[in-house]
Amino acid sequence: MIVTIKELMEGYKKKQFSPTEITKWYLNRIRELNPKIHAYITITEEKALDQAKKAEVKLSAGEASGLLGVPISYKDSIDTKGILTTSGSIIDEKRIPAEDAEVVTKLEQEGSISLGKTNMYEYAFGITSQNPFFGDVINPWNKDKTAGGSSGGSAAAVAANLCLGSIGTDTAGSIRVPAACCGVVGIKPTYDLVSMKGMTPLSWTLDHAGPISGNVEDTAIIMQALTNIPYTKACLNGLAGLRIGLPTHYFNETMDHEVSSMYDKAIRHMTELGADVVEVDTSFLTDVVRIATTFGTSEVGLVHKERIQTAFHLYSEGAQKTFEKSRLISAFDYLTAMQIRTEWTRRFSGIFTDIDVMMTPAMPIVTPDVQAKGVKINGANESIGDCMIRYTSPFNITGHPVLSMPAGLTGTGIPLGIQLVANHDREDLLFRAGYAYEQYALTNFYSERHLQLN
Repeated sequence: MIVTIKELMEGYKKKQFSPTEITKWYLNRIRELNPKIHAYITITEEKALDQAKKAEVKLSAGEASGLLGVPISYKDSIDTKGILTTSGSIIDEKRIPAEDAEVVTKLEQEGSISLGKTNMYEYAFGITSQNPFFGDVINPWNKDKTAGGSSGGSAAAVAANLCLGSIGTDTAGSIRVPAACCGVVGIKPTYDLVSMKGMTPLSWTLDHAGPISGNVEDTAIIMQALTNIPYTKACLNGLAGLRIGLPTHYFNETMDHEVSSMYDKAIRHMTELGADVVEVDTSFLTDVVRIATTFGTSEVGLVHKERIQTAFHLYSEGAQKTFEKSRLISAFDYLTAMQIRTEWTRRFSGIFTDIDVMMTPAMPIVTPDVQAKGVKINGANESIGDCMIRYTSPFNITGHPVLSMPAGLTGTGIPLGIQLVANHDREDLLFRAGYAYEQYALTNFYSERHLQLN
């Protein structure tokens, strides 16, 4: 069984199997498992087999482009020419785009094979993947736990080996949270590094697109194909001389004890790898979720202005409430948020003059139950939605790149995640730190994931 892009490429090189054989294997696996976990909305069997045949021709001719013959998927808010693209909503249940999104064009030029479109929270409005129209995405580790969202279908598909990579979007953590919940790797790149053209937006201020895959090197391979930047060169062992920043405020506050223990263990691993640990002042962060909500809620109301006028009744109850809140946000509140965004961006970029990478937990809590509405930490009540994006949303506001990756399992066998943050356009440092960490600390985790989910 193939579980990494690197293994797949080696197998093609040695002629151990063909792209058609691999594609048929994945299509069969999707047919078997997708009814149980609802990771895909649409399966593109005919297109995938056609792309596999073309990949075989190129491989026979000696070509070896970045993703030649690699089976991937796309979140269903990403346009695919001639293929149903619903954004997880019944409103667009028959929408078929006339053009591909730029990321689709780019990855297909690199020889990738498109297996289908992954399930998501309706129009990416939520941080879970509950979907009343196409079925809730089920976490492959535990059916009672959320897969995270809104790119939950992408993360679940990767975790269950229903593809080797998937492209998602991230407005407040929608790549990183599901990656953490499902025990896989995801990156929110620097703002605007990966084009959002051809994707249904949520918030133009906060939206990012990026890959989810099974490990750090595979994520680097996909990012390399998207950007033409040689990220795989950064995938090296050892972190001697790398400066890891540990925030003194906000990211270490009001968290579950298992998350805190996991974070302490990750810090020890980084020092054992040779990294220098440095405390960094993040006390300037206040009301983060409110600022993120000001952008997201106000802008989504404008994005959906025309649909609201004709199809308001077809949106879920949660979406309808979001639109009602959107109309209540004042211009003063929005412009104040813009000023804060500028200040936070400056302050975080300043922090990276003293460190290379900052490390935080991916979420303050362990992966919650599917139906959970709230959480209590140290006696304080918080909504699940606000809690799950508390550590991720600051970097949608500032646009800094962030890598989410596994850090181990809870006592009950549920994945926990950390996130690594770098200065703008320094994804290479994320891949360096992430790759060294996983080679040192995650070999057993990946083995357990492979055994449990396959």
